[in-house]
Amino acid sequence: MSDLSTSYLGLNLKAPLLASASPLCESVDNIKRLEDQGIAAVVLPSLFEEQLELESMAVDADLTRGAESFPESANFFPDLQTYNLGPDGYLELIRHAKEVVGIPIIASVNGISKGGWLEYGKMMEEAGADAIELNIYSIVTDPTISGVEVEKNYIELVRQLKRSMRVPLAVKLSPFFSAPANMAVRFDEAHADGIILFNRFYQPDFDIEQLSVSPSLALSRPEELLLRLHWAAILYGHVKADIGITGGVHTSKDVIKCVLAGARVAFMTSALLRNGVQHAAYVLKELSRWLDEHEYSSVQQMCGSMSHGSVPDPSAFERGNYMKVLSSYTLRANVFND
Repeated sequence: MSDLSTSYLGLNLKAPLLASASPLCESVDNIKRLEDQGIAAVVLPSLFEEQLELESMAVDADLTRGAESFPESANFFPDLQTYNLGPDGYLELIRHAKEVVGIPIIASVNGISKGGWLEYGKMMEEAGADAIELNIYSIVTDPTISGVEVEKNYIELVRQLKRSMRVPLAVKLSPFFSAPANMAVRFDEAHADGIILFNRFYQPDFDIEQLSVSPSLALSRPEELLLRLHWAAILYGHVKADIGITGGVHTSKDVIKCVLAGARVAFMTSALLRNGVQHAAYVLKELSRWLDEHEYSSVQQMCGSMSHGSVPDPSAFERGNYMKVLSSYTLRANVFND
């Protein structure tokens, strides 16, 4: 039987399939179920920068109660006051999970400024987190802020976090940088231990009856994987950091494609939510069968074998393939029928 083990962020994993942040990872009981189905590590739901700000505001309000100094902005993110477990509960979840399960627990932070992350990063580490995932999700709406400035702030944030922590740090990239490969290399130079492709962009929808903007969340679709495969294959061999893929991973074939492109691990959430946590065991069984049929002795043996630098025709990842794809479409015979 083929060896499914791999390494990611310096962690030895029994398989390349991880559970990304979702409600499935909000309780120790669920994390244990994921472990029992073969999931090799879990990422806890993100602790948001705004949650730390709300906690700081609450402390300030207690100290100045009666002075009417509590900012109205504390209500700007009402859901975050009860989102996941809050900062203290989050640390307790890490501690409890480490006592119950044997797989790595990866804490996740979602923010764009140095702020309290340096302090909380160290607290997550002390609570037992095996690694930290930095989920940079920022929508820059100020037209006076340049892309250069945004990128500089991101890189500095990673540098600061790496200086203050001992555990590995993975950075989840956005797909909307003008030069994703350059950003990945710069994060690598800032000593990020992992590069994750890509952060999903949750876009609000318009309610045309209420004339309001409403939140909208949809589970990932398999076709979302293609963008991630493209950039993983290009980055493989250009960064020392381990590559992870998240978004669009639904089947064993998807996991295989991720590894062939150069990813050390593939993160799954939507397929587990749709099919149940037992889907992980099925995916890993099919992965093992495929490796045996194709005479691979291990997952690590095939890692990167279809990357940009490994395939006979690299133009498949470049402009030439764009024209080839367009010319491959054939109009249906009835397309102009009334």
